[in-house]
Amino acid sequence: MNVIEIKPGIYWTGAVDWAVRDFHGYVTPSGTTYNNYLIMDDEPTLVDTVKHDFVEVGVSNIRSLIDPSKIKNIVINHIENDHLGSLDRIMELSPSATIYITKRGRQGMDRFFDTTSWNIKEVKTGDTLKTGKYTLRFVETPMLHWPDSMMTYVEGAKLLISQDAFGQHLASTTRFDDEFTASVSMTELEDSVIDYYANILMPFGKLIKSKICEIKDMGLDIDMIAPDHGIIWRADPGKVLNMYMDMAEGKAKLQIAIIYDTMWHSTEHMTLPVMRGIIDEGVACKVIKLRATPMSVAIKEFWKSRACLVGSPTLNNEVFPSVAEFMIHLKGLRPTDRLMGAFGSYGWGGGAVKWLYDTFKNMKLPVVEPGIAVQYRLRNEDHEKCYEFGRNFAKTVREFHEKGYNTANSACQK
Repeated sequence: MNVIEIKPGIYWTGAVDWAVRDFHGYVTPSGTTYNNYLIMDDEPTLVDTVKHDFVEVGVSNIRSLIDPSKIKNIVINHIENDHLGSLDRIMELSPSATIYITKRGRQGMDRFFDTTSWNIKEVKTGDTLKTGKYTLRFVETPMLHWPDSMMTYVEGAKLLISQDAFGQHLASTTRFDDEFTASVSMTELEDSVIDYYANILMPFGKLIKSKICEIKDMGLDIDMIAPDHGIIWRADPGKVLNMYMDMAEGKAKLQIAIIYDTMWHSTEHMTLPVMRGIIDEGVACKVIKLRATPMSVAIKEFWKSRACLVGSPTLNNEVFPSVAEFMIHLKGLRPTDRLMGAFGSYGWGGGAVKWLYDTFKNMKLPVVEPGIAVQYRLRNEDHEKCYEFGRNFAKTVREFHEKGYNTANSACQK
């Protein structure tokens, strides 16, 4: 992709990664982009770099605008490898540039590179850098989603360069939200935002809400949000801000995700009457079989649903390994406000359903008890029990949802 001017004198100089399908364990069926931005002002300034594999793509894009040795400033908003990884190459070409980075960012950067000969300036919220007609204002965003993270607001351009926040893993020939929705769909863009949030940012909901409120309180006039991955928000930047506020509040659909795996199909056979019971109660249901579905997709569907039923056979008095893997992923993402239940099958001793409830409670998630377990194969009476289990679970979920979780106030409180 060629460079693209996103604002007067401000250019996208990143790279599109069409082929990546595994992003540190996160499945990316649509690839991704590594966005960075070059501000062609009196003091040419580069914001972030690209993944090291694409360093020459990024350098070529920069060269199409300027001799890299003339770059005066480099802003590093986030030190994760896919954004910092090319910095050593950039510094070879721009040895006199000054790097602007948070204190925590510098500590991490010093672990990646020999920085002893580099000019480095640590910045914090409120610090500014005047590049000519533009002034860059830095906003620290610790744990959104690394301790070093910050955003850069470009005064005069009404542009917020937001590092990983508000991004999506999408490879596309389009760079902007209006272009993408015209050629693909808004539904796919929204789904990519939810997918990114659920798999990466779910643990930081409270921090995200407070940081968005802080940005609003700063009175920044934003008409474009440029993240480090995916589509740039120029037609409707308020949309992604509102989506983040809703997700930070834990808002979800009145829907139940059934996420399960099976060994000899008994647990799988349980899912059908459970699902029918849920649907007959008027609640939507999504069924996800682990080992047939990428883990990140299961996490996304969990997050979109108000409640989740986890199904597992018992193996050696424990939960099935693929289900345990899912629960480990989920535990690390620290979900809240999701109602949980469990079902499963066993041969003699049992244990999977108990393991799941113990895990839910350890995660401090609300539960509906008891679960349901079936020995060996389902008989006719077991089908009926599973149906009633699903129906009763759905009734409780609706009550839980209507108690206020669907009407959470996402406004910033004064």
